Amino acid sequence: MCLIEELKHLRKSFQDIKEATLNFTTLIGSGGYGPVYRGQLSLSSEPTVVAVKQLKTDNISGQGLKEFLTEIQMLSRYKHQNIVSLLGFCEEGDQKFLIYEYAEHGSLDKYLRPTKTTCPLTWKQRISICVDAARGLDHLHNHVAKNQRVIHRDIKSANILLDHNWKAMIADFGLSKIGRANESITYIITNASGTHGYCDPAYIRTGILTKESDVYSFGVVLLEVLCGRLCFKNVNGEDEYLAPLARRHYQQQKLDLIIDDDLKKYMGSYSMKVFTEIAFQCLQDDRKQRPSMGLVVKKLEKALKYIEIEEAPDQLRKLRKHLSCCLTGT
Repeated sequence: MCLIEELKHLRKSFQDIKEATLNFTTLIGSGGYGPVYRGQLSLSSEPTVVAVKQLKTDNISGQGLKEFLTEIQMLSRYKHQNIVSLLGFCEEGDQKFLIYEYAEHGSLDKYLRPTKTTCPLTWKQRISICVDAARGLDHLHNHVAKNQRVIHRDIKSANILLDHNWKAMIADFGLSKIGRANESITYIITNASGTHGYCDPAYIRTGILTKESDVYSFGVVLLEVLCGRLCFKNVNGEDEYLAPLARRHYQQQKLDLIIDDDLKKYMGSYSMKVFTEIAFQCLQDDRKQRPSMGLVVKKLEKALKYIEIEEAPDQLRKLRKHLSCCLTGT
């Protein structure tokens, strides 16, 4: 527990947690890790709205405890505007909690299945969210430290949080691994972990984890955003995964049959052309053919630039000027 001692300035008492969550009456979600509560804590002498994630008691030993410590290690060390911030933790006996900045709009997956309480995202919002998430993942892969990278291992829409300004932040680092970069050996051999439908097939097959495994998972998220649905659904008692379904339609030039109805008016637009091309590059079977996250960021930024032009009628002249760039891929 030396890590806990090193970060004692982030420690909060169990009593602090009880008071912040009104005695655990502010539940806002739950997952395999445990329940998540909305709370308010005094941080730097200011009342701050936070999200408090509790480690379930049946996870205290073994994998659950390991994920608890991994989250603390990763989020206290690596900071970026598109990575959720760890604001504190509680560790008293069997009581263990992680305290994060509060994401007012929740997770991206909620908007892939809109309900009466969630409005569909616009095409521009979707691209902007993807740009943010790509920047966060690029930071983990390429900019955390010299000769070091972080492989998330569980990239999915449920782990992309949206703040009050719809800024996207990558969350849930319990399965993450620190790997080497800029060396001859840059992969990790480990038991495959992640979420079915998002997990890199090459990683599942070989147990070899690389940063390209995250790229594949991010490609699945891009497809979810494009199609307005989660990465799998149950059809006649069997799970149907989005990635192979979308690839077949893309190769047959029938993508219009499965994309979100709200986006069909953008079919053939430059923004969608750039977005779909990079999404399917991320899903290449050969990991060497997948783009770096740096390239993904550049392509998504280009798609965002195009939609801004496409939605401004008085800027059609600029659109024509960019046409040659789009067609040449520069």
